[in-house]
Order: sequence, then structure tokens, then C-alpha cells
Amino acid sequence: MSTLAPLRLLREPSNASEGNQSNATVGAGGGWCQGLDIPNELFLALGLVSLVENLLVVAAILKNRNLHSPTYYFICCLAVSDMLVSISNLAEMLFMLLLEHGVLVMRPSIVRHMDSVIDMLICSSVVSSLSFLGVIAVDRYITIFYALRYHSIMTLQRAVVTMASVWLASTVSSTVLITYYRSNTILLCLISFFLFMLVLMLVLYIHMFALARHHLHSISSQQKPPTAHRGGSLKGAVTLTILLGVFFICWGPFFFHLILIVTCPTNPFCTCFFSYFNLFLILIICNSVIDPLIYAFRSQELRRTLREVVTCSW
Repeated sequence: MSTLAPLRLLREPSNASEGNQSNATVGAGGGWCQGLDIPNELFLALGLVSLVENLLVVAAILKNRNLHSPTYYFICCLAVSDMLVSISNLAEMLFMLLLEHGVLVMRPSIVRHMDSVIDMLICSSVVSSLSFLGVIAVDRYITIFYALRYHSIMTLQRAVVTMASVWLASTVSSTVLITYYRSNTILLCLISFFLFMLVLMLVLYIHMFALARHHLHSISSQQKPPTAHRGGSLKGAVTLTILLGVFFICWGPFFFHLILIVTCPTNPFCTCFFSYFNLFLILIICNSVIDPLIYAFRSQELRRTLREVVTCSW
């Protein structure tokens, strides 16, 4: 049983019949094309870890007034998006298990309706998660290159409008995706959205890193001890590498899967790639686990608040 309902709909292309799938699998290399049998317990464990992590981030930001700023509001929205991925994942798993074991008895029409609701919830959270990753990148860019004008550029009102727009667009796009998920046009739009976010983050973060290197060279040319600054530049380079690396590793395979559905739905080697679909879902859930470690827990103020939340020092 696949876990994420809306992504399950994209497991394989609609124009590849079962016979073509089996023939392609045999022709492409036997055992390698059998995919991975990932236990539901792993989905459940990662979902619970992600849920707890992101819930702590949201609680800490709400608790500490010093964190009530656009930057942390965007991080909070990212945590909510990742949390919704986990909640939807857990809800669907429990729903399916109850149905399979006969504990929950429902009419097929109600089951389809519930499945559609979960589909829309997860699709919306996935799209919003990608969107807020891009919004955070833009916010950091403004913080570095327009530091003196940051508060006039990124006002609270603009931050609220940005967050509301992302959630609205995510809801609308998820509805369209669930309704027309077998349309190549819809898949191309989703692929284009991912590529846009990838290019946006690459350009912004590379530009930020270039600025850090420029500052390092300026300090070195003044014959000042560059050790501490070089360490800071190296730390910045590592951070940017982690940000982009995690984004590409966690999201890349799934969107490459979508590209293959559009470009070579019946090719034997593409069919082999389709068989690893559950692995791509695990990577997306892993992204929800890793996001708080990168975007939230690195903040000393937020870590201090988290300790207060954990020890119930309200």
C-alpha cells in the first residue's frame, strides 16, 4: 500500500497498460526493476518525527514575541506545511488500515470522498512547502542585500499577504491537480513549478555566497587576520550546500519521475524508475524531518525557546 494518496495517483502513467508495464519490467532488467518494499512502519515513524519537530517549531515561534517577525512567520508556515504532510500521511495510513481490517465500514462513495479530501490536503501542503522554501530564500536575500531597507520592504502587512497568497494558491492548485492529475499539461505545470523554485534558490543562494566571498577578499586585501572571517565564509558555504543539496535530493527524484511520465511513459528503463516510487515518497517525508533542522533549530533564540517549551516553562 502506498502511503501518500495524491502522489499515489502519479505512481505510473495512465497510458501505460498493465501488460506494457510487466513486459517493460522484464525487458529492462529483472530484479532491479522490482523496486523497494518499504514497510508502512517507516512511513509512520518518519511522519511522527516530522510532526513532533514541526509542532515544536510552531509552538516556539508562537510563544516567543522576539520571534514574531516576517522571517520567523515564513519558517512557521513552512513548519505548518511540513506538519500537514505528516498529519495527512498518518491519517491516510490509519484510514486505510481500519478499512483493511474491517474495523471501519463505509460505502465506496464515502471512501472516495474521504480519499479526495486527503488527496487535496497533502497536495496543498506539498505545494505550500515548496513555495515557502522559495519565500524563505527571497526573505534571506532581502535581509543580506537590502539590510537597511528590510523592514520597509518586508513589512508585516506584505508578509501576511504573501502567506495568504501561498496558502490560497496551494489550495487552488491542489484542487486542479487532483481533478486533472492524468493530464500531461497539469504535470508539466507542476514540473515547471519545481524547476522555477530550484532555479530561484540556486540564483539567490549562490549570489549570497558570492557576496560573502567578496567580503572575505576585501578583508584579506586590508591585511587583517582573516581566520575568523574565513571560518564564517566556510560555514556559510556549508550551509548553502546543505540547503540546496537537501532540496535537490529530497524533491528531485519525485519530479524526475513526473518528467519520465510525460516524456517516456512506456520506455522499459523509465518503467523501472517508476517502480521506486515509494522511495521518492520517503525522501519527501524526510525533507519534512530535515527542514526544521536547517531553517529553525539553527537559531539560538528559537533553540532557547524550544527548551522552555519542552520543559513547559510557559
